[in-house]
Amino acid sequence: MKDEVDIRIGISSCLLGEKVRFDGGHKHDRFITEILGPFVTFTPVCAEVELGMGVPRESVRLVSDPHNPRMVGSRSGEDWTGRMTAFATDRVKRKNLDDISGFILKNRSPSCGMERVKVYIKPGTVQRKGTGLFAAALLKHFPDLPIDEEGRLSDPGLRENFIERVFAYHRLRQLYARPFMRKTLVDFHTHHKLLLLAHNPEYYRRLGRLVARIKEYSPVNFKAEYRSLFMQALKYRATVKKNTNVLQHITGFLRGHLSASEKGDIRQVIDDYHRSLVPLIVPITLLKHFVNKLNIEYIQNQYYLNPHPKELMLRNHV
Repeated sequence: MKDEVDIRIGISSCLLGEKVRFDGGHKHDRFITEILGPFVTFTPVCAEVELGMGVPRESVRLVSDPHNPRMVGSRSGEDWTGRMTAFATDRVKRKNLDDISGFILKNRSPSCGMERVKVYIKPGTVQRKGTGLFAAALLKHFPDLPIDEEGRLSDPGLRENFIERVFAYHRLRQLYARPFMRKTLVDFHTHHKLLLLAHNPEYYRRLGRLVARIKEYSPVNFKAEYRSLFMQALKYRATVKKNTNVLQHITGFLRGHLSASEKGDIRQVIDDYHRSLVPLIVPITLLKHFVNKLNIEYIQNQYYLNPHPKELMLRNHV
C-alpha cells in the first residue's frame, strides 16, 4: 500500500507505543499506527531519552518566560535548558530527518509540544503559551514541513489537512529530487491547481503569477519560493464553501456533455454537500465517474480528486 518511494514521517516515539515516557509508559495512538501506518514509514524521536535523561526519570517542565522558557526538573529544579537546546538544534539536522515529509509531535510535552504547553511563571501562575524545546528547533529548521500534534489530529478537519499536506510535500520532494525542468514544475503546479483553489484562492493566484514568471528565476530561488508559498497555501483548511466552489468549477467542464437529468443529479449532490447533508466524498465520487467516463484529462490529472489514499477515508465525515 505504500508509495514506491516511502513517505517518511518523524514522530514522537511514545505515540508508537514505545515506553519512553518519564514514568516508563507510552501514549500509543492507534489511528497513527493502524490507520496511517500502512501508508508511511515512521522515524521515531524521543528528545529526552536521546539526550540521556533515562527511563524512568524525573519529569520536567517549562518555567519563567513563555517566549524563552527554561526546562527544569519538576522536583529537583535541575536545569536542562542548555543541554536540550543544543541537542535539539543538532538533532533536527541529522541525516535520518532529511527525507521526512511531516512530523507528528506529542502535545503538551515540555520537549515536543508544539503550542499551548504549560509554562510555570511563578508559584500559582501557569500560562499555556509555551512551545517545547525540541519542537521549537524542529519548527525553526523545517519552516515548510507539515508539523502537527497528535491531539489536534483527533479533529477530522485538522487530520485531513495535515495528511493532505504530508502527501503534497512528499510529491514536491520527489519533484525537487529530479533535475530542474521548467515544464515538469509547470505540470506539477497545473495538477495541483484545484487543490490550491480549495485551500486558499489568494495563494492560488499568487502561485499562478509566480509560475508564469518562472523564467525570471534561478532554479534554486524558484524552488524555494514555490515551496514556501505552496505549503503556506495548503495550511489553510479547505472549507465547505471553498470545496463547493471547486466542485462547481469541475462541473463546468462537464456541462456540454451531460443530459439535463445528469446535470440535475450533480447539482443536487453538490447542494446536499453545501448544506452538510452528505460528506465531500459523495460529490467527488459522482464527479469522478463522469470525468472518467468522458475522459476529461485536465480534471483526471487534478490531485484534488485523489490527494491521499482513499483507504484513509478522510473525506467521509460530514
